[in-house]
Amino acid sequence: MFTNNVLLTLGLAACSDAFFRMSCPGRNVRERLDPIVSPGAVSGHVHTISGGAGFKASMTYADTQASKCSSCTIKEDMSNYWTPQLYIKYKDGSGFAPVPVMGNPSDTNGGMTVYYLQRRGDNQTEKLHAFPQGFRMVAGDPFTRTYDGSLAAQGISFNCLGANKPETNGFPDIPCPGGLRAQVYFPQCWDGVNLDSVDHKSHMSYPDGNVYNGGNCPSSHPVHTVSIFFELLYDTALFSDQWVDGQNPFVFAQGDATGFGFHGDFFNGWDVDVLQEAIDTCTDDSGRVEDCAAVTMFTDQECNDCKLPTSVSESTSGKLAALPGCNPVTYGLERVTSGTCSGTSPTLGSGGSTNYIDLTAIQKWEYLGCGTDNVSDRAMNGSWTYNDYMTVEICVDYCNNRGFAYAAPENGNECFCNNNLNPKYAPKDGIMGSCSKPYVGNANEICGNANAMNIYHKCSATSCKNNDIGGIAPAQSQAVVARSISPSAMTTVVIPAITTAI
Repeated sequence: MFTNNVLLTLGLAACSDAFFRMSCPGRNVRERLDPIVSPGAVSGHVHTISGGAGFKASMTYADTQASKCSSCTIKEDMSNYWTPQLYIKYKDGSGFAPVPVMGNPSDTNGGMTVYYLQRRGDNQTEKLHAFPQGFRMVAGDPFTRTYDGSLAAQGISFNCLGANKPETNGFPDIPCPGGLRAQVYFPQCWDGVNLDSVDHKSHMSYPDGNVYNGGNCPSSHPVHTVSIFFELLYDTALFSDQWVDGQNPFVFAQGDATGFGFHGDFFNGWDVDVLQEAIDTCTDDSGRVEDCAAVTMFTDQECNDCKLPTSVSESTSGKLAALPGCNPVTYGLERVTSGTCSGTSPTLGSGGSTNYIDLTAIQKWEYLGCGTDNVSDRAMNGSWTYNDYMTVEICVDYCNNRGFAYAAPENGNECFCNNNLNPKYAPKDGIMGSCSKPYVGNANEICGNANAMNIYHKCSATSCKNNDIGGIAPAQSQAVVARSISPSAMTTVVIPAITTAI
C-alpha cells in the first residue's frame, strides 16, 4: 500500500502533487540481458525485468509495440523496467540464492511498482512531457560502493520496513522485519534532442539545486518530463538467520554488498499520446491508476502470465555457487571495474530455458502452450493423478492410456486429463504463460504452476506441431516413455466430464 512513509520518501511537497502508481505483479524474466548498456550481448550481471514481452537483448521501440502482453498492469505501456537482482550470500559460504519479493516466497513471480510523478518546478503550470518513442535511460551507478552526496546518489535509497529507522542510501545495517524496499528515482530533465547517450545518462539531468526529486530544469536540459520512481520490496526477513555480527548478508548481482550500486533501467514503450494524456488529465493525488481514465488495465493474472524464455544458458535462480558472470562480492570504498574470470562464458542463444518436451515423434502428442486453471472450476475434469515421480512423459502416457485427448501437467506433481479444452483456460496466442515450476520427478522439465497447466494434445503423425514459445527440451528415453504406470504407484481420481467445454 502507499503509506505515509512512501509520501515522505517521495518528498511530496503538497497534497496537490499528482501521480499514478503502476503495479508490475510479474516479472518477464531474470537473466543477464541489458539492451541499453549491452545491446546484442550477454550483460555483466543478472537483472530482473518487468514490462512488455518485446524485451530482448537488442530492441527498438517497434519491438515494444509488438508485445502481446506486459507484466505491468497498464495496457498502453509496453515499456521495460529492470534492476539488478538481489541475492542472499549464505553465511556458511555455500553460495547465493535470489531474494524473492514480498508475497512471493516461491520466487515464481514478483516484479516492482513504478510511480509516474508530476513534479514541476517553480512554475506550477509548467507542462510536463511524455517520453518520446525510442527513449531510454539509466539511473544509478552499478560500480560505485560509496555515497558521494550527488543528486544521482540521493536518488538511490532503501527503506528498512518495520525497523522504525530513517531511510538510507546504502544497505541498512540492521535486519528489516517487514522487508527491504529498494528505491530508485530517475532524472526528469531531458536535453530535448537525444534519445540516449554514450553513458545512457548524459541526455538527462536532475533539476537545479540540492533536491533530486523536484525543482527547475537546467538550461542544458530544458524539457521537463514526468518523473519515474521504482520500488521493489524484497522479503529479506526470510533470511534473518544469515546475519553474523551485524554484517548485512545481501548483495546485488554485480557483487555490490554496500547497496550504493543499486540502479535502474527504463526503455520507453508507451503509446506516447496516451502517456501525455495521462500526465495531463490524471491529476489525482491518491496515486490510484484505476482512477486514470486515460489508461486501461491488465489483470494480475495476465501480468503473471507474461513470461519470456531465457536466452542465456546459465542458472540465475536456486542455489548458486557464485554470482552469474564475473562478479566477486565487494565491500570496499573504491569504485569497482569489470573483472576477468576463468572458464567459458555463455553466449546469447546458447541454450536458455525450455518450457515443454517435444513428444511429437515419440508419443504423437503436441504442446499447445501454458493455460490456466481454477481449483473451484477445473479446466480438465476427465481424470486426475499425482505422484512424486511425475514427468511430462508419464502424465501424457497416463492420459493416453485412458483414452483422453488432452494431458495437462500442473503444480510440480499433478496430471489432469480431458477430451475437451475449455476456451477460457486455453493458452493465449503468443503468450508464454506462468508455467515455470519444475517437476518433482525431473527438475529439467516444467510442470505448470499453481493454477497453470502445460497443455499437451494428442495428434496424428502428419498434423503434430508444437507451440514453440519457450524452447524445446529433449524427451526422455523410449524406456521411460513406454513405462507402465502401476495403479498402486499413483493416486487417481476420476471426475465426471464438464458440460460447458467445447
